[in-house]
Amino acid sequence: MQGNLSSLHSTFQVQSPVQLATIFYQDLVVCESICKQRSITKNSNGMDLSSLEECTTGLYLFLNNRFSDAINLIYPWSKNSIYHALIYSILMVVKAILTFDPQDIEIGMTAAKEALRTCNNFRRKSRMMSLSRIVTKQGIKAIKEEELHAEVCYAECLILKSTVMFIQDDSVLSFLKSGINIGLSYQIYKDCQQVLTQIHNYQSKTYKHLVGGIKFGLGAFNLMLSLVPPKTLKLLNIVGYSGDREVGLTLLHESASESHINNILSVLTLLFYYNYISVTFCVEKDHSSAIENLSLIYLHKFPNCVILKFFHARFSMLKGSFKHAQLTLEECIFIQNEWKQVHHLCYWELMCCHIFLLEWRQAYHYADLLFQNSRWSKAIYSFAKASLLAVLPSDFLKSVSEDMSSLFLNVDNLRIRILGTSVPIEKFVAEKGQRYGSTASWFTAQPILEFMYAWSGFRVMSKRLELISTWLSIIDKGEELLRENPNKEYGIDDISLLNLLKGLCLKYLGNFSMAEDCFNRVIQKEKLLKYDHYLVPYSYYELGILYYLKGDYSSAMKNLENIKNYKDYSMEARLQFRAHAAAKNVTSNKEERNWLLLFSLSFSIPIKWNVLDWQME
Repeated sequence: MQGNLSSLHSTFQVQSPVQLATIFYQDLVVCESICKQRSITKNSNGMDLSSLEECTTGLYLFLNNRFSDAINLIYPWSKNSIYHALIYSILMVVKAILTFDPQDIEIGMTAAKEALRTCNNFRRKSRMMSLSRIVTKQGIKAIKEEELHAEVCYAECLILKSTVMFIQDDSVLSFLKSGINIGLSYQIYKDCQQVLTQIHNYQSKTYKHLVGGIKFGLGAFNLMLSLVPPKTLKLLNIVGYSGDREVGLTLLHESASESHINNILSVLTLLFYYNYISVTFCVEKDHSSAIENLSLIYLHKFPNCVILKFFHARFSMLKGSFKHAQLTLEECIFIQNEWKQVHHLCYWELMCCHIFLLEWRQAYHYADLLFQNSRWSKAIYSFAKASLLAVLPSDFLKSVSEDMSSLFLNVDNLRIRILGTSVPIEKFVAEKGQRYGSTASWFTAQPILEFMYAWSGFRVMSKRLELISTWLSIIDKGEELLRENPNKEYGIDDISLLNLLKGLCLKYLGNFSMAEDCFNRVIQKEKLLKYDHYLVPYSYYELGILYYLKGDYSSAMKNLENIKNYKDYSMEARLQFRAHAAAKNVTSNKEERNWLLLFSLSFSIPIKWNVLDWQME
C-alpha cells in the first residue's frame, strides 16, 4: 500500500489550526481511499506498513469523534493483523470502561482475548528462552522483526485483558490472574527493551513503531509502579522492582513526541496522569506545561476531539480558570452524541466547578443528571445530591421533590462491589450517608466539605486563593456553630473534621504556622474520636506535606512514617498510596539537598590530604 501520511506524522509544526484541519482532512481522505482498495486484496500479513497506516487512520477517526467509523475500519482485520487486533481491543476496552454496561464489558473482554490469540499466532513459536538471550547467542537474524512487534502488542493486550477482568469479575482468583498477566506483560516489555539494546544499527520502515511501543509500555509501567507501595506490588506478581517515576515520565514524553502508532496513547496516559493521578496521589507541585503544550498541538491537529478538549478543560480547572473550563466542557457535550458516556465525564467536572464557585443549584443539576444517566457510581451521585440539598434553601427541595435524608440513607443500598468488597470511596460515603441521614445536629456545609476533601477538591481549587479564603470563612462559621450547639455523640469528630479542612486552607494560603496548629489539634483528639478515625492519619499526612513544603524533610518523614501505625480506617488504601509517593519525594529532595551541600562545600573548603590522615583548613 503506497500511502503518504507524512504530514500527519511530521513534526507537528504547522502554522495554523485551519491548515492543520485541511491537511488532516486531505490525508484522511487518502487513507480511507487506500484502505478501501486494500480491503479488495486481503492478505495474511500480521504486521506491515500498510496495516500500521490503516490502524493510524482508525485512531485518527476515533480522535475526530467518528467512533463507529474507526471500529468499522479496524474490526474486519482484527483476527489476522496484530495491530488491528490491538487497536480494536483498545477501542472496545475504552468503551467498556466508559459505559460500565455488562454487554460492553463482555465485548471488551472478548476483544482482548481475541487480540491475544491473534498476537500469539505471530509470536516466536519456541519459548524455551527469552528473545534477548536468543539475540545474544545467535544474533539479530535469529528472530524476525514481526515477532518483536507481536511481543509488544501481546504485552499491551495483556494489560487490556487485566483491566476488563478487574471490572468484570469480583473474585479474588480474578485479581490474582490479573496480577499474573500484569507481571508477564512487564517482563515482555523488559525483554524487548534488552533486544533493542543489541540492534542499534538495525532500521526498517516499521522500526519506529516498535521502539515507540516499547517506550510507551515501559514508561507506563515505570510510572504506575512508582506509585504503588511494595506490599501491593507483591500481589501483582512484580517483586524486586519499584519503578522510577522520572524514567517513566521521560519515556512517555519521548513516546508522545515521536511519530508512531502508540504516540496518542502516550499522550492520553500523560494527560490522565497529570490531570488526575498526580492531583490525587502525588506531592503538590504545578502540572507539567510540557504535556499541556503537547496536548494543545494535538488539539490543533484534531480541533473537535472530545477527549482532548475534555483534558484541556481539566487543565483550565487546575489553573483555577473554572469559567473557561465550564465553556469547554459544555462544548464537549455538544460536539458529539455517539458516546454519551463522555458527557458523564463532563457532567462530573461541571458539577465540581459549580461546587468550587458555590453555585449550588447548577451543581445539583449536574449531580442529578449523573444519578439519572450514569452507571459508574449511583452511591456517590446520591451522596453528592444530598450534600448539595443540605446547602440549598428549603423551597428548592420542594421544587425538586427530593428528600435529603432519604438520599443520604439510600447511599448504602447503591454500592457496587469489586473483588467481593465495596469500593473504598463508596464505603466511605455510605458510612457518612448513614450519619447525615439519621442525625440532624451537623453543620449544613459539612457533607459537601467532606465530599470535596475526598475528591481532592481543595487541591484543584488551590490556584484561586480568594475561593480558598471564602471556603475558610465557611469552615470558621461551621466551627462557631458547632461550638455553640455541641453534639455529645459526634461533636469531637465534627470539630476535628473542620480543623483538618481549616488547616488545609491555611496551608494553601501560606499560613503554615496556623495550619500546623490545626493539624496537631486533630491528632491530640485521637483518643476522643468515636467514628471518624481516618482524620488522624490524614492529619499526619497533611502535616508531613506541610513540613515538606517548609523544607524540614526529617519532620516530614517522621509524620509520614506515623501513618503506618494506623489500620482499618476509611480510605486507607488511598492514603497509603499518597504517603508512599510523598515519602519518595521527601527522600529524593533530601538526597538532592545533601548532594548540593556536599558539592558546594567541595568548592568552598580547601582540602589537604596526608598519607596517614586528612585535614580541612
